[in-house]
Amino acid sequence: MKNSGDMLSNSSKYALKAVLYLAVNSSAKHKILVKDISEPTNIPKPYLSKILQALSRHNIVSSVRGPKGGFYLSEENRSVRLMKIVQIIDGDNRLTSCMLSIHECNAEHPCPMHHLVGDTKTRFVKNLEETAVEDLVSDIEAGKSFLPL
Repeated sequence: MKNSGDMLSNSSKYALKAVLYLAVNSSAKHKILVKDISEPTNIPKPYLSKILQALSRHNIVSSVRGPKGGFYLSEENRSVRLMKIVQIIDGDNRLTSCMLSIHECNAEHPCPMHHLVGDTKTRFVKNLEETAVEDLVSDIEAGKSFLPL
């Protein structure tokens, strides 16, 4: 059975990691350049650039151009739900799509694998919808989880 991690694309994992890195390390006074996020997070720079631009367009991260520019998270950015980040990067369908990629599969009309992941998937999606970036940051700061960056 797939674990929740497999439900996220690499792009979504990168996006979440970059946002968390910014949440922990940046502020309006301390903006961070793509290259300085790319190294510690281990995300290739061109790929990270594209992800951060998409997140910036949707007001998930804040950015300033120019010599003193870079990316950072505002208070508003910090209250964004994790699900929104995943939806921007992966679209709506990935987390709700069938494990076997059977188009007609749903709760009323399940494929053979549907019940194996159904509840896990639903719970995971609900958690993503209910958890904000700042909730994860609080956990990191409280030592309940770690971000090796």
